[in-house]
Amino acid sequence: MSRQISDSSNPGEFAGRQGWMATLAKAPLAALEQAWAALDPPPVFTRLRPTETGLVMVRGRISGSGRPFNLGEMTMTRAAVRLEAGATGFGHVAGRSTRHAELAALFDALLQDPALHDDLMVRVVGPLAVRASAERQRKASEVAATKVDFFTLVRGEDR
Repeated sequence: MSRQISDSSNPGEFAGRQGWMATLAKAPLAALEQAWAALDPPPVFTRLRPTETGLVMVRGRISGSGRPFNLGEMTMTRAAVRLEAGATGFGHVAGRSTRHAELAALFDALLQDPALHDDLMVRVVGPLAVRASAERQRKASEVAATKVDFFTLVRGEDR
């Protein structure tokens, strides 16, 4: 099922939360574990439901803008937690790592606290985003090195 969320009362905040949730979901588990270990003291939390792993349908579009089609299924894990202070966090990650989903949910909840938000953005989310950007650039340069220029080929009718 395709769903769009458009009823956010503050679109800027939604974009910010969407951004940090994506960064946390794609971050290496070891980096999240390290950031969690650095919290002193770690916050008390409860799991709203057990962490679950299941399948989601991945959709694609022909040429990026054409008609959508079902590409296939992928494994996804989700977690929902509530901090003792009352904030609720959610984590959705590709794969089967229940710990990764739980840490993403915990940091999501912590980032909603105005007293912690700026510090966590600088110490946790910012470095993870920079690391992800550098990795994307590295992969893009590897792909660019294999680019073939077809305009240098001689066409048959030009002879």
